[in-house]
Amino acid sequence: MQPIDASKSPKVHEPQLNHIGLWIDDLPAAVKWLQGKGVRFTPGGIRKGASGFDITFIHPKGNEASPLSGEGVLIELVQAPKEVIDAFGKLC
Repeated sequence: MQPIDASKSPKVHEPQLNHIGLWIDDLPAAVKWLQGKGVRFTPGGIRKGASGFDITFIHPKGNEASPLSGEGVLIELVQAPKEVIDAFGKLC
């Protein structure tokens, strides 16, 4: 990523891979399933993101209670809009 203004936050260039975002068909179901597998999420749960889509984040580090994580990378899960889900469905 390249910052638009390197003097402003968030510092998308520090570290080089700030985070990665993934479209998810059914965000609440995915979070429930992942939590059941031991994935650690950041505080805040599912909420509206800056682009208006529901989002949540997988924590970059695991802990004793939830040992699975993004292995050093913050992973954003984003509720895919219907048109994205439909477009992907046409590819399969």
